[in-house]
Amino acid sequence: MPEGGGSNIHVAHHLSEHKEHSEYRMPQSLEIVEGIVLAIVAITTAWSGYQAALWAGHQSKLYNVANRLRGQAGGAEAFANYERLYNAATVAQWLQAEIDGKKKLADLYERRVLPEFRPAFDAWKKTDPLNNPNAPPGPFYMPEHHSSKADEAARLSEQSVETLEQGDAARHHADDYVRETVMLATVLVLTAISQRFKVLGVRIGLTVVAGLLLCLALYQILSLPRA
Repeated sequence: MPEGGGSNIHVAHHLSEHKEHSEYRMPQSLEIVEGIVLAIVAITTAWSGYQAALWAGHQSKLYNVANRLRGQAGGAEAFANYERLYNAATVAQWLQAEIDGKKKLADLYERRVLPEFRPAFDAWKKTDPLNNPNAPPGPFYMPEHHSSKADEAARLSEQSVETLEQGDAARHHADDYVRETVMLATVLVLTAISQRFKVLGVRIGLTVVAGLLLCLALYQILSLPRA
């Protein structure tokens, strides 16, 4: 009899363990879904991080180009200002020589006019500025006046601004990918937490929430530009 009683206890204990394991056994389909979610999260996180790094590098490159263009624009503008001062001084000295009747000196200053400035100077001279009160104030106000260095400075400055804006856009794209990486990390945490629960309903609920967040993250990542 003792042997029979011990055998019954052993059988009861075995059935109890079997019942406990059966009670907490999760459906295989749920485990498959969780595995798929984790795999997609891993791949998408790697891709999102890669794109964020590419856009960050692109941003740095564009900022460097914008700084270089800004420096070139400043140099061209400084040279244009130097030319303008030189031409203004030459015109002032030519006027003074003409007023004083010093023909040779006036001719000397006229020959010193820069080639690019000469068309405007000649056109202004034809208006007889010494005797015509309606003449323009100076060659700088003539339609023929043109400064290639000033135009170059304006062009380089505009390119610098455009490149800087492109760099800002690249930075925003990098931030967008980082934000999506954070959302993917949330999906990973929810999936990991769900696996800690033995209650089927709670685990399914967390998996559904994680899946919805994953779908949202995938949609937003697919809509972002690629570097």
